[in-house]
Amino acid sequence: MESTKLFFLLSFFVSLMIGQGLGGHYPLRQHFEVSNKLLVFGDSYVDTGNEPSEQSFINYPYGMTFPGKPDGRYSDGYVLTDYFASFLGLESPIPYMQLYAVSRPELKDGVNFGVGGTGVFETLVSGPNITRQIDFLEELIDNSTLTPHYIDSSIALVSISGNDYMTYLVRNILDLVGFIKGIKPFVRSMVDETIENLKRINSLGVKKVVVTALGPVECVPFMTFLISYEQCFPVLSLVADYHNILLRQAVDRLNREATNDSHFSILDLHGAFSYIIQNKGYPEGNITFPTPLKPCCTGVCGQVDREGNKLYELCEDPKSAFYWDFVHPSHEGWLAAFSYLTDTDLKKSY
Repeated sequence: MESTKLFFLLSFFVSLMIGQGLGGHYPLRQHFEVSNKLLVFGDSYVDTGNEPSEQSFINYPYGMTFPGKPDGRYSDGYVLTDYFASFLGLESPIPYMQLYAVSRPELKDGVNFGVGGTGVFETLVSGPNITRQIDFLEELIDNSTLTPHYIDSSIALVSISGNDYMTYLVRNILDLVGFIKGIKPFVRSMVDETIENLKRINSLGVKKVVVTALGPVECVPFMTFLISYEQCFPVLSLVADYHNILLRQAVDRLNREATNDSHFSILDLHGAFSYIIQNKGYPEGNITFPTPLKPCCTGVCGQVDREGNKLYELCEDPKSAFYWDFVHPSHEGWLAAFSYLTDTDLKKSY
């Protein structure tokens, strides 16, 4: 049994790199007008088809709920981008890597630059970090693909997950003393770089910028499967709490210094995820997850061995699971989380 758990732990290490979250509860406090465009940056919580197909492991049953086949989303259906866009009255913005295949009018809802596995710094999974993703935006502005009016009418969503922290852990795992000594400076560098990214997006003309707080990494199935999905590991939230405290303080400073109607907000994924896990769903929306810590797709989701045998097992009903795989929420899980956010943070903001 222990060897089996170790196998799945190692097999899903790459999955953990793509989208896990850490914690904190910081509501959106400021009203901002509904945007006409959505610009998205970050990782697999927002990626809707930017990861190069040659390095992707997003095979069926990913996408089984929507659109019925794999389409680059780390879910059986929608991800955060889709629900946030819908809240703004928009279609999900087109992935940046697909721009070459569309005509200019199809940019009407925005552009998604997010790539699964990436982070604030360079991670163990190759791909453009957030700084490089912002470079892509700047290039579209410089070549007049996106006009000043387009940018002025946009809102930016920035998703920061645990990929940077997993990279830090792997690089320091054999040096416990060094790990402990260096973690607080690393968290500060993470927040500092995040703030620089938010400021740069704003400097390009985007007045409204939303960044995610880090969700509860102590509750992702990657961790809870070690104890049969029965409970979270609270001790793992310490780094996340420190990150989010610093993030809140830094965002507050940005808002005090903001000019020209600019505003920066924090989207409270930690509060949403924690509420759903504690309540086994979102009762207010009649959404129920009997075992919220257990994912629908267990094992090495979407993968088969050389003989074509599945290396994963699938639950009977994806709607019954908050988590889709060892890291990412399901279509229904994201619906529950965004329902919570709509009824709390976002409702206060509009």
